[in-house]
Amino acid sequence: MRDRSAMYGVLLMLLVALMSAADAVVVRMLSGQIHPFVIGFTRTTFGLLAMLPWILRHPHILRTRRVGVHVLRAALKLGSLVALFAALGGAPLASVTAIGFAAPIFVSVGAWVFLAELPRPMRITAAAIGFVGVMVILRPAMEGGAAAVALWLALLSASLTAAIQLILKVIGRTERAETLVAWNLIASVPLALGPALWFWTPPTAAQWGLLAFQGALGALNQGCVTRALQLADASLVAPIDFLRLPLVAVLAYAFFGEVANPATWVGAALIVSAVALMAATTRGVSRPNDVA
Repeated sequence: MRDRSAMYGVLLMLLVALMSAADAVVVRMLSGQIHPFVIGFTRTTFGLLAMLPWILRHPHILRTRRVGVHVLRAALKLGSLVALFAALGGAPLASVTAIGFAAPIFVSVGAWVFLAELPRPMRITAAAIGFVGVMVILRPAMEGGAAAVALWLALLSASLTAAIQLILKVIGRTERAETLVAWNLIASVPLALGPALWFWTPPTAAQWGLLAFQGALGALNQGCVTRALQLADASLVAPIDFLRLPLVAVLAYAFFGEVANPATWVGAALIVSAVALMAATTRGVSRPNDVA
């Protein structure tokens, strides 16, 4: 039974990787037509609608004494999503995805600086390798290429994701997982509403379909991640998230004719190696993406 549960957990994480890759494709399809703030608003709104029946049946999950921290986390999450959506619209999908894998490296550095965790020599080495990988991918941005701003936005998104995970390391000790998810969605919708109205352009029926599909993907993705971590050890399922990169590369080529450049693969290999090295020095491994 334990082996079977682990297998189901792995299969769910494979589904998560595929859904995340599809999410990137949907954002690219909408880019240039729908503003990233509008996509952020619709994503959080459809996510909240998907979770609302659960919240109404279990209102106790909203009990918390840290509303302010939840709002701060939601604001950072919204900023991370908007930066990511803008990056996906202006830079190669594989490059943006690879930069996103650097979030766990930023988390480790942030934990050393802000949470007084003692860095181990091996983890310092891993962080250095990871930063080299990021710089390799960012080389076009440093040279002022057409995708320069988008690549820097991808880095901003990864940095904000790391900040969110640092907050989760603190409040996750006292807050339940469903409380974190529910409050993130509840706080995100009003935060996203103002900017979305400012940049609003009426979506077409087809665009509404894509926006709804993306919102459903986000909610399903979140549920699959939670279930996968219940079925199998994090150290087993979390590395499967790295399959997002080849999946994104295949879909980017199929839908947009994009071919990932060698620098993206070299940088991604360095980042993945760095994260794997960090994971090897700990008892567990955290998924590169923030929940909710």
